[in-house]
Amino acid sequence: MAEGIRVGLVGYKFMGKAHSNAYHKVAQFFNLPKPPVMRAICGRSEVAVEAVAERWGWESVETDYRRLVARDDIDLIDISTPNNTHAEIAIAAAKAGKHVASEKPLAMNAAEARKMLQAVERAGVKHMVWFNYRRVPAIALAKKLIDEGELGRIFHVRAVYLQDWIVDPKFPLVWRLRQEVAGSGAHGDLNAHIVDLARYLIGEFASVVGMSETFIKERPLEAEASGLSARAATRKGKVTVDDAVLFLARFRNGAIGSFEATRFAIGRKNGERIEINGEKGSLAFNFERMNELEFYSAKDAPDRRGFKTILVTEPVHPYISAWWPPGHIIGYEHTFVNQAADLVTGIAEDRPLSPNFADGLRCQQVLDAVLDSSKSGTWVKIPKE
Repeated sequence: MAEGIRVGLVGYKFMGKAHSNAYHKVAQFFNLPKPPVMRAICGRSEVAVEAVAERWGWESVETDYRRLVARDDIDLIDISTPNNTHAEIAIAAAKAGKHVASEKPLAMNAAEARKMLQAVERAGVKHMVWFNYRRVPAIALAKKLIDEGELGRIFHVRAVYLQDWIVDPKFPLVWRLRQEVAGSGAHGDLNAHIVDLARYLIGEFASVVGMSETFIKERPLEAEASGLSARAATRKGKVTVDDAVLFLARFRNGAIGSFEATRFAIGRKNGERIEINGEKGSLAFNFERMNELEFYSAKDAPDRRGFKTILVTEPVHPYISAWWPPGHIIGYEHTFVNQAADLVTGIAEDRPLSPNFADGLRCQQVLDAVLDSSKSGTWVKIPKE
C-alpha cells in the first residue's frame, strides 16, 4: 500500500490543535485514497511542541520551519501560525516543492497574498486556505440551493460575525490586537470568514464602503496566552487594530450586502450569521445552530409559506454520510476534518483544491478595500483579476 500524504504542521496552539485533530481523525471517518501521515509538527518552544506531538500523535518535532520545509519526507506544509508569518512560510514551502495549506486570512494584505499565489503557481504545487465554514453541511446545502436556482436572482446578503472576548479593558494585548502581527483586528479575523462565504454563495464583490472603530486604545501587555485566553502583565501597550468593522457592498451580479465584525458584542461567543434574499426565496444560517439551515420558498402555497428549518444531518447532505446516523449532529471540529478530507484527497488525486490561494487573494482584496474606505470615507472598487 502506497504511503499517505506526509504532513508537516507549523503552529501548535488554537488552530494547530484544530488541524491536529483533523489529521488525527479524518481517516477514521472518510475513505481516503491516501490518508494523512502526521510526520512532523513545528513550534518555537521545544518543550511545548513536544507535548503537543505526544498528545496528538505527530511522529517528530521541529523548532524552525526552515528545517521542516527542507525535509524530504514531507509532502504538505500546513500553516497555522500568526498572520505575519504565512507568506514567508508558504513561499519557502512552494520553492521546496511542497503542497501548501494556510490558515486565514491568507496574508497581511493583498500584495503579500499575490506573492504567495505566484509562488505556488510557479512551483506547480497544490494550495488551499482553511476557510472551514465552507465545510459546514448546511452551507454546502445553501450553495446547492442557490446554484440550482431555488432563490432566483439574488437581491441581498447580510452577514455578521459577533464575539465578545475582548470587551474587558483589562484583557491583555495578545497578538491578534497588534497590527504588525495580525494585519487587522476583527476585520481580518472575522470578516474574512463572512467575505469568503459571500463570495462562495453569491459571487464576486464589485465595491465596498466601510467604517472601523477601536474602542479600547490601550491594554496591559501579554504575560501568557493560549487560544483566546491570556494573562495580563503590569505594563501597557497600544492597540493597533480595529475592534469592530462594518461595511456595505455591491456585487458584480447586482446584489447588495451588509457586513459586520466585532469582538464587542456582549453575549455573542461565536455569532456568525448570514441571510440571503432572492426573488424566489431566502436562506438563513446561524453557526451557533450549525446543523440547521432555514429556507423560505415563495413557490409554496400562500397558506403554507414560512421559513422551514432543515436539519442537515441526513446522509444525502455533503459530508454527513461519513459521520453519524440522521439526527446526530456534528460540531465545529468536524468542519476541519471535512476540509482535511478534501485537502488530502485533492492532493492524492491531483485535483484542484478549493478554496485556494486565488480565493485567499480575492478575499484579501475585499478586506484591504474596506480598510481603505474606512480611511477615505468613500466607495472603493475591488480589482478584477
